[in-house]
Amino acid sequence: MKLYLIIASLFILPKFGFANIIQVGPGKSIKQIKTGIQFAKSGDTVFVHPGFYREGNIVIAKKIYLKGIKFPVLDGENKFEILSIKANGSTIDGFKLIHSGVSNLEDYAGIKMYDCRDVTIQNNQLFDTYFGIYLQYGKNCIIRNNTTTAYYKEEQQSGNGIHCWKSDSILIEGNHIVGHRDGIYFEFVMHSTIKGNYSEHNIRYGLHFMYSNDDTYLSNTFFSNGAGVAVMYSHGVHMLRNNFRENWGDAAYGLLLKEISDSYIKGNQFNKNTSGIYMEGVSRVKVLGNNFFNNGWAMKIQASCMEVDIARNNFMGNTFDVGTNGNLVLNRFKNNYWDKYDGYDINKDHVGDIPYRPVSMYSMIVEKNPPAMILFRSFITSLLDKTEKIIPSLTPISLVDNFPLMKMLNQ
Repeated sequence: MKLYLIIASLFILPKFGFANIIQVGPGKSIKQIKTGIQFAKSGDTVFVHPGFYREGNIVIAKKIYLKGIKFPVLDGENKFEILSIKANGSTIDGFKLIHSGVSNLEDYAGIKMYDCRDVTIQNNQLFDTYFGIYLQYGKNCIIRNNTTTAYYKEEQQSGNGIHCWKSDSILIEGNHIVGHRDGIYFEFVMHSTIKGNYSEHNIRYGLHFMYSNDDTYLSNTFFSNGAGVAVMYSHGVHMLRNNFRENWGDAAYGLLLKEISDSYIKGNQFNKNTSGIYMEGVSRVKVLGNNFFNNGWAMKIQASCMEVDIARNNFMGNTFDVGTNGNLVLNRFKNNYWDKYDGYDINKDHVGDIPYRPVSMYSMIVEKNPPAMILFRSFITSLLDKTEKIIPSLTPISLVDNFPLMKMLNQ
């Protein structure tokens, strides 16, 4: 009896258990992607062979795997949103998408997901699209190993490379984003991870958070953007092992923090930024084990910040270690290495025997009178700072590292 059931199941499974594969492209019986999708049923795979496809807006309204072979080209002809996904569980893999339409009202994108879950967008190349990949009301979606490149010069003319709005549990991994307004943009996005992306030469920010809580971004590189990363009006954000590099400009930062709380910044590299970290209205944030090398200001901490712990970081080659705009400081510095520290360690415990004041008198003067920067490296500035160390008057008395390290930390 059992043998009979096994044999019977072998005849039944091919009919009901396997998805169909539909072939689309030149030399195939189905020439158009839209036709292939029309014939497909939920769970089917549509293979799209190399070619140039101008089909306007292609809508995915059923769960399919849309797979490009050798990057077939989908051309939006500067008129259309190219791919619109409206079905849970769909996958878009291996396409080259070019020339989407541009509209401030419609937010056209190369690929846009509408109120979907469990969608995967991977291994695609997007060029000259208004928004690259756009997700709204998404959940448990993956955006992985895509390249999106735009060529706009002004913020008003450009959308974001990867844009997520009102979404939850999103993974954004291994993407390369160039030339957009913001490389990656989160607004009202929760419990999501941004990992191993390279965001460069974007007009405004490499990564931008607004009202997005309990997210993590790690092991990303933010290179030569208008500013590296902005985290605003959010809490519970973990920022780990990222590289903030060469984000230069009058109002440029490696990392801008505004009105955030209960967050964690650890193991990051801040190298050659105008300001490594700029904080305003920040509370209960830990800054641990980071390297600040060759920045204009390693950190700017405004007087509106409180309960920020800065510990076991390396400060090397920065023009100014710390800047602030007030005298009342409610933050803590401990066990950091400062290359400008010239104290001593008599008991050989690798901790300096006298405190280090990371805010120089000259940096306070520059904060209040920026034109004073013209005197940088002059004898008078050195004399001011030496005098301030002996008789503090202008710099915040409480902004001090009482336990500075004598040797740079290996991290």
